[in-house]
Amino acid sequence: MMNLFVFSLLFSSPFHLTFASGGFRSSTNLSGIVNSSSAASARHLFADNNVPFTEEQHLKRLEELAKDYMSNSDLENAIMSLNRRCSKISRVYSIGKSVLGVPLWVMEISDKPGKEEAEPAFKYIGNVHGDEPVGRELLILLANWLCDNYMKDPLATLIVDNVHLHILPSMNPDGFSLRRRGNANNIDLNRDFPDQFFPINDDPGAHQPETKAIMHWLEEMHFTASASLHGGALVANYPWDGTENKRKYYYGSPDDETFRHMASIYSHSHHNMSLSEEFPGGITNGAYWYPIYGGMQDWNYLHAGCFELTLEISDDKWPNARELPTLFEYNKMSMLNLVASLVKTGIHGRIFSSDEGRPLPALIAIKGINSTIHAREALADYHRLLAPGGDYEVVATMPGYKSRSTRIMLGEEAMTVDFVMDPVITPINSFLQRGWSCSLPGPHLEVFFILVLVLVSVFLCFLLKRRVVLNYPKQRQTKRSVLGV
Repeated sequence: MMNLFVFSLLFSSPFHLTFASGGFRSSTNLSGIVNSSSAASARHLFADNNVPFTEEQHLKRLEELAKDYMSNSDLENAIMSLNRRCSKISRVYSIGKSVLGVPLWVMEISDKPGKEEAEPAFKYIGNVHGDEPVGRELLILLANWLCDNYMKDPLATLIVDNVHLHILPSMNPDGFSLRRRGNANNIDLNRDFPDQFFPINDDPGAHQPETKAIMHWLEEMHFTASASLHGGALVANYPWDGTENKRKYYYGSPDDETFRHMASIYSHSHHNMSLSEEFPGGITNGAYWYPIYGGMQDWNYLHAGCFELTLEISDDKWPNARELPTLFEYNKMSMLNLVASLVKTGIHGRIFSSDEGRPLPALIAIKGINSTIHAREALADYHRLLAPGGDYEVVATMPGYKSRSTRIMLGEEAMTVDFVMDPVITPINSFLQRGWSCSLPGPHLEVFFILVLVLVSVFLCFLLKRRVVLNYPKQRQTKRSVLGV
């Protein structure tokens, strides 16, 4: 009965022939192995040895392949099992539900999960497209590997101790169960975000539940960087994903050099991604490959200051499950090194007020790069990714404070750059600074302002009564003069 339901949903709407950042290829080799016959730019939708499938044949093929993949229920059990097994370095939480009510479970891996620390946060998202399930499988394997190797492997220990890693194995569980690209409403989730070039997806109420969950997640969580895992090609894709005129050409973001560095970390750590004949170095600018609009990658960078990559990790969108262990081995070091790069490179620091040492959620900018990030509210820590080997001027700004800047030469290793900012002193500012000082915390500050308001009210009442008293004799004298006429 379920198969019949899935079959009817699949054929109730036109089958999508366009694939985000990738499509089916004609390779018959193990997914992820590039050879001269499979490295061509042409992509075949349902192809095996260039013999096309019908839609019915494709569905039957996916149903057969899916038997050896984790179901949504299996995935949930795997997440909960890992949390029980590694409770000291993990926690599980949900960011929302899919259209059909499936929880969108996230695993956080850290030495202090759920605690706010002055450390960068990274997120991995898998299964954005329902018919690209390799990512969800590999992310579970990654989480288990970190659990098993913490305090044993130096890279695993570095990540767990210095990064808050959040893993969402499946953004689109409904699409997976329906064996199709879109969600249960047949919407491509990687076209459902607000776009910088065209007025699409601007109505907050019109976004899909899965999209809303991601957007709300980034409002609550401050991520330094992230990556989503896709299938259908073998390449690390970086912004921008679109162009102003919808034409296909290289269109880099303000942080193009940094994004190229991030993509290269993944590509060159991979078994053979960097050897691609189609994509030099195994990386590509999204707009140069082919433009898309409403994508999650660009939205992350623009609206949340989160540096996101779109990772195509398998030539075949839905390979045989027996290939998954090999695919994990091919991508393991890439996934680990990309996360570790958050603490191995870039600049990191905290920002304080010079008068009382209070943490300041200031803006951090790099002169010549039209992009800013915020220090976090509570701890005022910031983590700015930058390509190594550059000469940078770092500028900290905040209303009410004098801006501060410093010039650095960033090498191959990360640098710590803290700022102490001086308040702009004016008579009013000075009064407010004293009023908001730590000497009047919490309820005492409220009492202070209430007392000021009461004193001002009493003073105004006194002036008003005095004016009435002074005017009263004059009014009586005038009245008597009139009566005497």
